[in-house]
Amino acid sequence: MIVNRWSGLGLLVSAMFALWLLLASPPSLLGVDTGHVGMVLLITTAWVSLFAVSRLPRDAVAEAASPGEWNAWIGTVFMAAAVAYLVSNVDAFRAATVWNDPVTGRVVRNLVALLIAWSVLRGVLARRWSEAVTEDERDREIAAKAAGWGRFGLVAFCVGVAGVLGLSPQDRLQWASHLVIANLLIFGLMLSCLLEYLGTAVYYWRDRH
Repeated sequence: MIVNRWSGLGLLVSAMFALWLLLASPPSLLGVDTGHVGMVLLITTAWVSLFAVSRLPRDAVAEAASPGEWNAWIGTVFMAAAVAYLVSNVDAFRAATVWNDPVTGRVVRNLVALLIAWSVLRGVLARRWSEAVTEDERDREIAAKAAGWGRFGLVAFCVGVAGVLGLSPQDRLQWASHLVIANLLIFGLMLSCLLEYLGTAVYYWRDRH
């Protein structure tokens, strides 16, 4: 139990340090891209955590949460990290003048790496539950409700962006370059996914309690 407690604390500290590297540290330190290091550390922490969970008896994992809830919580964490990372680097996109700007390219590569890692983790989770029933009527009902969170977030975001672009004087839209607008649209999609994952996790949590 002591080993498990200290292992969990170590993983938590590692994840917090990775998030600090991603969101609050200098862009580079001693010539090293801190964002890339943080992304690698966060992905590694997630892999180690998943490996630790996979070593537990399946009954113990199922008692803690259903497959759908595990998927929702992990998706929420990954999407929240991706959204926060994009927001923390918004000044880089505003300053960029060409599509192949090296600074924005670094941010995009880190985001793509994070989303690819999440896709792989989803596949691993699916194999973990391949012999169990992972979806029933309750899961489908929760998925339908949570999808409403995502749709509402995307619609509200699009209406807000359209209102700002349509109603603001032209001299106040110097920031709205093609690159910024393109990344705003991507941000809207990421925010929609985050809300859907969060809604799914909340509905599972409420149902379990």
